[in-house]
Amino acid sequence: MLSQNDIVEIFRRTGVLCKGHFVLTSGLHSNQYLQCAKVQQFPEENEILCKELAERFKEENIDTVIGPAIGAIIMSYEVARNLGTKALFAERENGVMMLRRGFDIKPGERVLVVEDVITTGGSVKEVIDLVKQKGAVPVGVGVLVDRSGGCADLGVPVKALTTFDIETFKPESCPLCEQGIPAVKPGSRKS
Repeated sequence: MLSQNDIVEIFRRTGVLCKGHFVLTSGLHSNQYLQCAKVQQFPEENEILCKELAERFKEENIDTVIGPAIGAIIMSYEVARNLGTKALFAERENGVMMLRRGFDIKPGERVLVVEDVITTGGSVKEVIDLVKQKGAVPVGVGVLVDRSGGCADLGVPVKALTTFDIETFKPESCPLCEQGIPAVKPGSRKS
C-alpha cells in the first residue's frame, strides 16, 4: 500500500503539485495548486497510482470502470486494466454527460466511477446519475485526490488515495498579492 509520502512524492516528480500564486476557479487565491492530469503523462507513475486505486476496490466485483472525459479517460482504462474489467468514459453532448461512440452499460452491471480530483464532485455526480439511468449499480468512486475534505456527498462510498487541504485566501487579504507576486489562473479549461 502506498503511503501519503509516496503519493506526494509521485505528485512532485510529475509536476502535479505546483507552488506559486494561483487564482482558483472559486476566485480564491492559493500558494499551491494540483494539476492531477499531469501524472498521466508518465505511464509508470500513473500505473502505480491506478493500481493502488484498483486494489481498494478489488473485492467489489466490478464489471465496468467509467470516468468523465477528458480527465479520467486514461485513468479509467488503467484502473479497469488492473481490475480485469471493461473501461468506458462519459462525455458531454449539449451540456449533458452521456455515453457515445457505441459505449453501453447493461442493467445490473456493477460500475466503479473514477476521477483524478474531486472538489464538489459535480462531474462525478453526473456520471453516477448516468450509470443509474442505464439500470446499473454504481458501487463506488475511486479518486486520486479528494479536495472536498470528505464533504462531497456522492451517495456511494468514495475511496481517495489522498486528501489535500490547500490553504486559500480571499483576494483582498491575500499575502501573495501583498508581496506583489503575480497570480496565475490555472485549470483544465485554460491550461
